[in-house]
Amino acid sequence: MNKIYQGKQKIEYEFKPVSSSKKYVILVSYCLAMIVFGLITTPFREIFAGMSQIVSGTDLLVTDYLVVGGLGAAFVNAGLVGLISIYLLFRNKIAPSGITFAAIWLITGFSLFGKNIFNIWFIFSGVAIFAKYQKESFTKYIYIALFGAALSPIVTQVMFKLDKPLFIRIPVGILVGLSVGFILPPLSSYLVRVHQGFSLYNIGFTAGIIGTVYVAIFRSFGFVIPNTFIWSTEYHQVLGWYLITLFVSMVVLGFMLNPKAFKGLKNIYKMPGRLVSDFIILEGMGSTLVNMGINGIFATLYILVIKGTLNGPTVGGIFAIVGFSAFGKHFRNILPVIAGVVLGSLAQIWSINDPSIQLAALFSTTLAPIAGEFGWGFGILAGFLHSSVVLNVGYLHAGLNLYNNGFAGGIVAATLIPIIEALGKED
Repeated sequence: MNKIYQGKQKIEYEFKPVSSSKKYVILVSYCLAMIVFGLITTPFREIFAGMSQIVSGTDLLVTDYLVVGGLGAAFVNAGLVGLISIYLLFRNKIAPSGITFAAIWLITGFSLFGKNIFNIWFIFSGVAIFAKYQKESFTKYIYIALFGAALSPIVTQVMFKLDKPLFIRIPVGILVGLSVGFILPPLSSYLVRVHQGFSLYNIGFTAGIIGTVYVAIFRSFGFVIPNTFIWSTEYHQVLGWYLITLFVSMVVLGFMLNPKAFKGLKNIYKMPGRLVSDFIILEGMGSTLVNMGINGIFATLYILVIKGTLNGPTVGGIFAIVGFSAFGKHFRNILPVIAGVVLGSLAQIWSINDPSIQLAALFSTTLAPIAGEFGWGFGILAGFLHSSVVLNVGYLHAGLNLYNNGFAGGIVAATLIPIIEALGKED
């Protein structure tokens, strides 16, 4: 029983806990749904060839795997990366919680544009080496490893794009990937203090710092990383139907697990969402799934209404919202931030449906805790600032950090929070 107290009135809201095994079944089922979707939309022979292109091609931000490998290969890759990640969690006896769902949906989303079944392993291994060096269990750092795959493109770029012989590229690529994974845990633990948990994508902020340093080193040795922009438009309609079906199923499943899921959802809406806000622990699996499904439907409809494009990057952004709807995001705290990005598009030099602004609107929800903690006004301001900052920080890491919006969000939060608190505007 989850007991909630509001003033002097005691309210009891009951939900039946869902076992770890059932949570794993839910996660596996949605990853399998991605693989099945890929298999029924694309012949297997094309999927195999597309997977080869995904593994060996460029992964820099923005690289849409729906162009590089095709629709089927992209979703098979996403589902397989998700299953690999789930296996690592299961093998290490992790009890699934909100951060688990956030990690799996984020990594599968970015496996549509940057992460793949090959390049993630070097980051994972680097984190594992750090754990061993510290004489600690990998379990302690496993989520850092999963989120830290944001820097996976650095491996592909060195191994396949560096203008050097193969016998140099391979070991250097491995070394770079392992070193990135090795330094992620201490840096991410330290840098969360900078934004005080008001940016949900803390690893994105950390990865932006690391990527900036590595790119500076690369450039000093003459290794110039080209700008990359690969953006598909041909799968918009089929992806729309797929996503709506996927997210409606979450709402339905949520009510099957808890017929009173809306009571828990109301409680979720009252939370600021600041790190760490685990909705599964606080309000149960049923209410959390309903929250995830509603936010997924909203994010999909947003792209459709502004006449944007559903493709690898935008679906990745929608999946990020869905995942973190188990770990900090809800409709009431993401809406002001997205509104700020929309306002920015009206006042500034870019259009609301420019690709970069579409992504900014979706990923700006990393700043949802600002709206949740300080109200709509500061949430809109955060989104407005984010829409400008995110378009100007990518050069620093040259697209090696897939979580560019997480990097920008950390900068915005680190700038805004001290000012807000100094002005005494905290509720």
